[in-house]
Amino acid sequence: MNHRPPDQAAESAPSTYTVLHDPEGLIEEQLPLDRHPYESLVKAVLTWTTQDTLTSCDYHQIALQLTGHARAVASDVRRQADRLPKGTGPRALAELVLQETDRCLTTPLCGTARCAQDRARAVRALYERLDRLEAARAMLGTCGSVPGGTRRAYLPDDPLKVSE
Repeated sequence: MNHRPPDQAAESAPSTYTVLHDPEGLIEEQLPLDRHPYESLVKAVLTWTTQDTLTSCDYHQIALQLTGHARAVASDVRRQADRLPKGTGPRALAELVLQETDRCLTTPLCGTARCAQDRARAVRALYERLDRLEAARAMLGTCGSVPGGTRRAYLPDDPLKVSE
């Protein structure tokens, strides 16, 4: 084992990481979310009952993990919503989900199942909204209108019937 003083050890070891400054989040935007493990965690947390007993530290750690992921998904939802025209339904709904998420995530963490479940619900709502925003953007790209906007795109499986 090498027992050099810390200042000498630091000089001989090359740096293995790079610090990036990305205030606009351009790099983060290109990185895909690791969605499947978090969806599984959300599903497990939301199925907890009063008989499920974990330690307070476990509940706190799960809530902390979900909080961090919720912030990452919220960032993606915000970016997707900002790409839609103002005043459209999908963008307005995304803004509501983001406000509710901010309210949830700003409450202090506590080591309870309820706290973890609140954050799991936030992650689930964010993923649902993200999927809908991506569908709205795809529709905007193909037909020039956004669901909930001033013009309505009618799809073959649309439940709304148009009579002439």
